[in-house]
Amino acid sequence: MTDRLPVMKTYKLFIGGAFPRSESGRVVEVEGANVALASRKDVRDAVKAARGAFPGWAKATAYNRGQVLYRLAELMEARAGDLAATCSGPDEVARAVDRVVWYAGWTDKLAQVVGGANPVAGPYFDFTVPEPTGVVGIVAPAEPALLGLISRLAPALAGGNVVVALASQLHPLAAVELAECIATADVPAGVVNILTGDPAETAPWLASHMDVNAIDISGAVAAPGGDPAFATALERAAADNVKRVVRGPADGQRLADVEQLLELKTVWHPIGV
Repeated sequence: MTDRLPVMKTYKLFIGGAFPRSESGRVVEVEGANVALASRKDVRDAVKAARGAFPGWAKATAYNRGQVLYRLAELMEARAGDLAATCSGPDEVARAVDRVVWYAGWTDKLAQVVGGANPVAGPYFDFTVPEPTGVVGIVAPAEPALLGLISRLAPALAGGNVVVALASQLHPLAAVELAECIATADVPAGVVNILTGDPAETAPWLASHMDVNAIDISGAVAAPGGDPAFATALERAAADNVKRVVRGPADGQRLADVEQLLELKTVWHPIGV
């Protein structure tokens, strides 16, 4: 066989179920690969795609959301070798797969655990029902590259939210490989959007976007790369439309991470009418 030059892959963004290049045309070399450098316009496009996908995902049955997440775990398992090459190795991939399965199992239990019937002094039924917050922006932890993103992404999806995630700047390849799993995992287009590049450039626009309902700043505060001043700036930007600001561990598995992205609606109904 004659010598040949390999075809180098350019890792693109993941917006609305497609893999576009950045509208700016910019590419940066990271981890020996060409990775798209997202811009402010890409953030707007991703938020628009997420907002369009939100009604369908929020209204999907809890059983269906659980099945979709489980399907994602299946595809991650099938592509474990490719994912392992972009993160710390097979152990991180296995933990990420198990974490998706864990959150998939919670989708049809949230209403009973988080909500419920409330005792009231009067002739009424009183119910509390959890509902998704809406469009959630995520600043993913720098490390662990795959498990950190999954730890913030899966609880948001389990609760019926849609996501615009800013991948780890240090290790973006894991996020794009994950996006290729998501694209074939029955996840509706726009439910998950992943942008690569410099969070210092894109996160302020995501935090201040008026159509984003919550911002997860875990990646801005978690080591390595955590910057309290940057996290504070994002919190101030989020205050413009009083969006919810949350944070959690870079490697955590907690029901609390689902609960903090839920709204609780209380319904009263008279008895005997």
